[in-house]
Amino acid sequence: MQFIRHYLLAVQFFTRIPVTGALAAWTGYSPAMLRASAAHFPGIGWLVGAVAAGVYSLLMALLPATDFAPLVAAVLSTVATVLLTGGFHEDGLADVTDGLGGSYDRDRALEIMKDSRVGAFGAMALVLALLGKVALLALLGSVESALSGMEEAPDLPLDGWLVAAALFTAHVVSRTLPLLLIRALPHVGDTAVSKSKPLADQITLTSLGVAFVWFFSALALASYALPAMSLIVACSFSVIALLWMGRLFSRRLQGFTGDCLGATQQVCEIAFYLGLAIAL
Repeated sequence: MQFIRHYLLAVQFFTRIPVTGALAAWTGYSPAMLRASAAHFPGIGWLVGAVAAGVYSLLMALLPATDFAPLVAAVLSTVATVLLTGGFHEDGLADVTDGLGGSYDRDRALEIMKDSRVGAFGAMALVLALLGKVALLALLGSVESALSGMEEAPDLPLDGWLVAAALFTAHVVSRTLPLLLIRALPHVGDTAVSKSKPLADQITLTSLGVAFVWFFSALALASYALPAMSLIVACSFSVIALLWMGRLFSRRLQGFTGDCLGATQQVCEIAFYLGLAIAL
């Protein structure tokens, strides 16, 4: 039962799905529970990734079979994920970019990151991140169409599920790797008022174990639609992105904030799509 409660608390924190009334009362809340719910961040990736994959697959089935169909499906599946999460991680990306781009002074950068207004650096980061996602998903859709149309199709278990599998897996992978930042770096900023402090101040090895159960289960499921080597390459790109972000936060902030976790999720997701596109 605690597993379900912690998962529902993660749903409350990371999505716009309403968990209210009697269900919310049964779920409960405490800082310790919120801390434990971090283990289910990849489980939220299962939920968001499933919605994104479903929207993409449905649109590809309904849209005319033209070269622009993957682009339209990529845009609207991205819209679906933003609506589902409330742009939670995109907001983190914008805040981090504003802070690190706005000042080289650590304390001033952290102060800028707490400002809810979006500056020029944040706006540029949001635009480029969304364009990057849509462009890479459209590219993967085009690759899938090209491969399925070949007379001698390569030995790839595509069956129309390549992009759907990529969406699902990327959302899980990109929500697993940021948890390693919690383990490796200290939480910095105004901890007295930080919404993420109970969630991000520490993570136990047990919680990481639960998170990696979500992670490896997703990879096992994705292996039915994606070649193993392509999955390895895509995950490797996400890991490289994580290491780069971790080094950046360590050097510039001497730690991380909740916004840093959101920014890392976005960068790791984009890196996964890029790695998969290159591998294919």
